[in-house]
Amino acid sequence: MQTGQPSRTARAAAVHRAVHQVLEEGRIFADSLAVRVLGEDIEGLAREAEQNPHRRAMRIFIAARTRFAEGALAAAVEHGVRQLVVLGAGLDTYAYRGAMRDRLRIFEVDHPATQAWKRERLAEAGIPLPGTLTFAPVDFEHETLGEGLGAAGFDPAERSFFTWLGVVPYLTEEAVFGTLRFIGSLRGGAQVVFDYSDPPGSFSAGMRAVHDARAAHVAELGESWVSYFDSDELRARLTALGFFEVEDLGPPEVAARYFPRRVGVTPDKGGHIVRAATF
Repeated sequence: MQTGQPSRTARAAAVHRAVHQVLEEGRIFADSLAVRVLGEDIEGLAREAEQNPHRRAMRIFIAARTRFAEGALAAAVEHGVRQLVVLGAGLDTYAYRGAMRDRLRIFEVDHPATQAWKRERLAEAGIPLPGTLTFAPVDFEHETLGEGLGAAGFDPAERSFFTWLGVVPYLTEEAVFGTLRFIGSLRGGAQVVFDYSDPPGSFSAGMRAVHDARAAHVAELGESWVSYFDSDELRARLTALGFFEVEDLGPPEVAARYFPRRVGVTPDKGGHIVRAATF
């Protein structure tokens, strides 16, 4: 991120969610506020996406990970979850339209500049702030996640759910496991949904070329991809941190669940979606 500026990759993810509502009619994940909160020319963005078909895979993955996260949250609420923490919230809209939002205290955590941008977008779109929502601006150069959440009123003794989408690849391994260690240590119990990628060295030549082009693009935006994980090693480390239940969907499992007609053409390696639970 550039100093004092909102995350450009957060805006890119919001564009993918909004365009999905137009080009795929929200078939994988319907978000009634995605276009409105973005506040940009959606017809123009959709045309641009159609002219760049290589973007579709990322758009579909973003829709799938959001649907997975919100489905897991709904199940967790039925098992006693009363707090939702949206890490790296960007323009995420769950707090403003989610099915379980009235049964949760919701904390949106993000860099202060990105969060200020979001609040401007919400105001301009006329989207009201629910009473269940608390903004928790956290500058990780100066405070920890625990400190930021504590200042916002988060209760570590309450059963909690964390969504952490589109963030892990941009963090160092130390930062990733520092956050997971905090979540795993919460005495009230917690679940977290996050996404990650297999190491590029495991990709086919064609996939590696696509990956390298995308990696160069986000690096130009000042938000480079820095962390990748082997699935077995990640599962072992999550278990060691106290997550006794780990559900890891790789590309074939994501395809089978959300777009089964493409299972036969889905690569074995790529983006993963994980749910890890301590209860």
